[in-house]
Amino acid sequence: MLRKSWRRFIRALDILWAGSVYSQCYKSSEDFTNKGENVKQISIYTDGACSGNPGPGGWGAVLLHGDRVKEIYGGEPDTTNQRMEIKAVIEALKALKVSGWDVIVYSDSAYVVNAFKQNWIENWQKNGWRNSKKEAVANQDLWRELVYLTGKNRVRLEKVKGHAGNEWNERCDQLARQGVKELNGEG
Repeated sequence: MLRKSWRRFIRALDILWAGSVYSQCYKSSEDFTNKGENVKQISIYTDGACSGNPGPGGWGAVLLHGDRVKEIYGGEPDTTNQRMEIKAVIEALKALKVSGWDVIVYSDSAYVVNAFKQNWIENWQKNGWRNSKKEAVANQDLWRELVYLTGKNRVRLEKVKGHAGNEWNERCDQLARQGVKELNGEG
């Protein structure tokens, strides 16, 4: 009995969060701009890497605001490439010291971008964190954290093509690989 009540409570929170947090994740540039206001905006590029899948993995992010550039990276000893892609966005959003700003996150991960742009997260929340096959959503711990963090700013995710010469995407790839190297003692 207690388990069912607890599950209902968690599901109610997820639905509540879906309305308040997810609504701040924008799908198009028209929704994202504050017309006529002095917009505070940060661009973030992210990438994840994994040596083996699963295996040691790394994530990297570059935060851009005006002429300021902040690079961050890290890694985990036993993970997957998809977890590292999500982790890169999480760590970048955690690194922000502001709230209420417009944040554009550029990722080469269709998995991460489509989760927002194609309403996967919203549907997962409505379905008790189950996917269309009625299975538990993979990487749910990270998705929940990411949903929470997107509530602090107005966040939009955009897809960039990986390994296509985009300066900041390439730099994120280097940072993510550095995270793996340091785990392997190659620092």
